[in-house]
Amino acid sequence: MSKNVDYYFTPVSPFTYLGHARFVAIARARHATIGVKPVDLGRVFPVSGGLPLRQRAPQRQAYRLVELKRWSSFLQMPLNPQPAHFPVPADLAAKWVLAVLERGTQPALDFTGALGRAIWAEDRNIADRDTLAAIATTLGHDAAALDERANAADIAQRYDVLTQEAIERGVFGAPTYVFGGELFWGQDRLDFLDRALAK
Repeated sequence: MSKNVDYYFTPVSPFTYLGHARFVAIARARHATIGVKPVDLGRVFPVSGGLPLRQRAPQRQAYRLVELKRWSSFLQMPLNPQPAHFPVPADLAAKWVLAVLERGTQPALDFTGALGRAIWAEDRNIADRDTLAAIATTLGHDAAALDERANAADIAQRYDVLTQEAIERGVFGAPTYVFGGELFWGQDRLDFLDRALAK
């Protein structure tokens, strides 16, 4: 029986970055396909009780930094918890992911991983077209073609549809992995997802 995990995320999330490679490895090991689904958390939060980072209580903001340092150390992944370009608009990068997705799931996953590294390990601005083009070029893509597709009306519509789909499925944060109708929110729930896929 084929197994599919729907992967709802925003490319600017540090927790998407921290979990991305592990999630991809788990899916591969469990012979599961991945539905790559970038979404607009700016639309998800208002209907799910979430708040943008700057609007959260100081205690929550402080604890988030502690958690990022913990996970970075535990996973041995480079991470600047207060990068130069964050918070940063995610929409353009998400649309580039959708443009790359037309070339295949693995290219889209590779591109998403590179976006996370760019923000959280390299202090680059992924809301900047030149940065996105440079990342795409490094991965062997035609950056000009991707830029054109990312700005197409049907890509914007796809992004809207995926965001609404996430809302209707009860997604309230990123990353969220959905398997068998069950939500697994956060990269710290990947062990539970792995066990579910193993059944």
